[in-house]
Amino acid sequence: MKYAVLLSSVLLAAALSACDRPTVVTVPVAGPAGAKGEAGATGNTGNTGNTGNTGNPGAPGYTGDKGEKGDRGKTGGDTVIIVPPPPPPRNP
Repeated sequence: MKYAVLLSSVLLAAALSACDRPTVVTVPVAGPAGAKGEAGATGNTGNTGNTGNTGNPGAPGYTGDKGEKGDRGKTGGDTVIIVPPPPPPRNP
């Protein structure tokens, strides 16, 4: 029994000594606030950036291939087609 009391008192002492104690911080208290000051002047406008360079023109395209030559036309027969002129317009 005496060992149990001794052991519990040693554990209690170790547990209490391991705790952090809070640090007291003193903060000075400021007096009443003064009147607001005037607004500051507006800042200067920044410089405009440089204009970018113009791109190079593209290369010209290739010339296309020539088409194949067409077949020779056939000669006509003995038939003659006559297209009459259109009739004159009517008056309404």
